Amino acid sequence: MSKFLVSRRTLLGASAALLASTALPRLAFGQDAVKGGRLIVAADSEPRNLNPAIVASNGVFFISSKVIEPLAEASFDGENGLAPRLATAWEGSADGLSATFTLREGVTWHDGKPFTSEDVAFSALQVWKPLQNLGRLVFANLESVDTPDPLTAIFRFSKPTPFQLIRNALPATTSVLPKHLYDGTDIAENPANAKLVGTGPFKFTEYKPGEYYLLSRNETYWGEGEPNLDEILYRVLPDRAAAASALEAEEIQLAAFSAVPLADLERIGKVEGIEVIANGYEGLTYQLVVEINHRTEQLANLKVRQAIAHAIDKKFVVDTIFLGYARAATGIVPQNAPEFYDVSVPQYEFDVDKANALLDEAGYARGADGTRFTLRLLPAPYFNETAQFGAYLRQALAAVGIDAQIANNDSAAHQQAVYTDHAFDIAVAPPVFRGDPAISTTILVRTATAEGVPFSNQGGYSNPAVDKLIDEALVTVDEKARTSLYNQFQQAVAEDLPLINVAEWGFITVARTSVHNVSNNPRWAVSNWADTWIES
Repeated sequence: MSKFLVSRRTLLGASAALLASTALPRLAFGQDAVKGGRLIVAADSEPRNLNPAIVASNGVFFISSKVIEPLAEASFDGENGLAPRLATAWEGSADGLSATFTLREGVTWHDGKPFTSEDVAFSALQVWKPLQNLGRLVFANLESVDTPDPLTAIFRFSKPTPFQLIRNALPATTSVLPKHLYDGTDIAENPANAKLVGTGPFKFTEYKPGEYYLLSRNETYWGEGEPNLDEILYRVLPDRAAAASALEAEEIQLAAFSAVPLADLERIGKVEGIEVIANGYEGLTYQLVVEINHRTEQLANLKVRQAIAHAIDKKFVVDTIFLGYARAATGIVPQNAPEFYDVSVPQYEFDVDKANALLDEAGYARGADGTRFTLRLLPAPYFNETAQFGAYLRQALAAVGIDAQIANNDSAAHQQAVYTDHAFDIAVAPPVFRGDPAISTTILVRTATAEGVPFSNQGGYSNPAVDKLIDEALVTVDEKARTSLYNQFQQAVAEDLPLINVAEWGFITVARTSVHNVSNNPRWAVSNWADTWIES
């Protein structure tokens, strides 16, 4: 798939103004890939642990996915939305108790050792299941992995495990590690977590704190003729405005994950030699969520939660905070997940009068100063948009008599306060939907999540009916029946409002037109870039 330009506003059926202001796409049909060159990319963070088998997050994947590969990657046109990587075929048993993977032949690790089924078995049993933030759930019932030959891995489950779930989880949860470097070590503290060894198209070469990560071409990569690039250099540029300036000065060639501020996109899209690209994040839908601490007396009342939902003007949030590069959320499963999305869930339209009436009915009258009660509001510090929404939410709640006191923290302090200490009343979070509700969504509302797990139910919410739907879906093998359970799950969550979904969005890539094969799969920014190339 060649690179093409689509504005987020166009995707969402909103204003066409931005599309009119951006240069038309430069088509690359018939052009042969140029070999060589260094791609210089903006990086706005420096993950302490680069091992995606342990930390399955986009900040880690952005760098590590070029070095360490999963069994399969997301695809726009592959069967079930997947393309082979370290596995060439996969099949689940009718009873849901096993899944068989045929592995790719002729693959070697960057240190020259052969890749085999033993690496997959080790990764699944010793890393994904016990250590990985997402794999703990996906592989919770994994009992053993048979390796009858070097190119076959048979996963055995103690309970029926839907292959639909395993299949949907492959891109995000199955990064394979070299057994010979990790076996018998403290996996979480292994030096290879900082200097990666993988099977991917690029080798980890150098890291200079505060300055750059350097990846170099893997000359023995299994992909014929790949990779095209000689090097990928990630320049650490935490200031988003700096990324825009560096693109214009041709000091970098690509900025992903909206490293260029949304407010700059209309202007920079008019610069000759630069393209603004909204596709390539379809498999990484971010959700703007109001997390609720149900231990707080007022918030344990459904009418109060409904009032807060009615007090939020989602259209204003989309148009003003996201500048049209988002859409209003309708529920806990995003619209960008048609396999599971239920359009019929109850909605809470923006209605200040209704919000005030619900708060009156709940018994929280306004005091002499117009305030009903006070809440602690903690906006997540990860994105400008979450911080901006926190400021907006404070104003929206003030309009209905709720005094929201904002506490701004850095990432570590925010996670400690919300997910370990529960020192919040409401918080703003940006969880990611990763293709299946079981992977990263049900954890937001499931009872009794262990303390300290980010983007999980740390608000003390407990609903046995919701838990039952989650648990049944985890062992339902039939795909239609499982999807039906998730439709019921969405309805129950929308009715009880354990949290409030406000918006959902993907990110924006800004690239020089000299860079080809950008955004050609639904997880492009966190895929391997083996076919990406630069014009001389």
